Amino acid sequence: MASNTRTMANLPSGVGICATLPDILYLPELVFGGLVWILVACTLVVPENPQGWVMFVSVFCFVMTFIWMVVFACGRHHNKASWAAADFLYHGIAAFFYLSASVALAKVTLDLSGKQSNNTTTGARNYKLDVSAVVFSYVATLLYFVHTILSAIRWKSF
Repeated sequence: MASNTRTMANLPSGVGICATLPDILYLPELVFGGLVWILVACTLVVPENPQGWVMFVSVFCFVMTFIWMVVFACGRHHNKASWAAADFLYHGIAAFFYLSASVALAKVTLDLSGKQSNNTTTGARNYKLDVSAVVFSYVATLLYFVHTILSAIRWKSF
């Protein structure tokens, strides 16, 4: 008699999230997302709308990723396929949010590069902080995108 069983994927819990892909990406996502949050908060927030969006995305994704990591570490997912799908969905949304925030932050930073305020010490400092925030924002976007792809592969294996 032929067997119709297939291997089920496992969602890690406990310290297993520090040793499996894509869950090992939680910590770098938190580090780079936190750096974006800190760097944007340290600069002069002009114009408010794009910078406000960047702050919202970085704070939202930082808090949600931390909560998501705690849920996985505590094993509250009970190894259900719906949690694998939710993991894919959350990281896809986070990647999209970070991409939009990164583009907006890059645009604001490019606009600041041509302004006369960079001649002052404060203007040059803010510009350098914004450039750093743009770089870290794109790194966070890449991390969330890779996490999304790996979560989709895991979800499809359920």
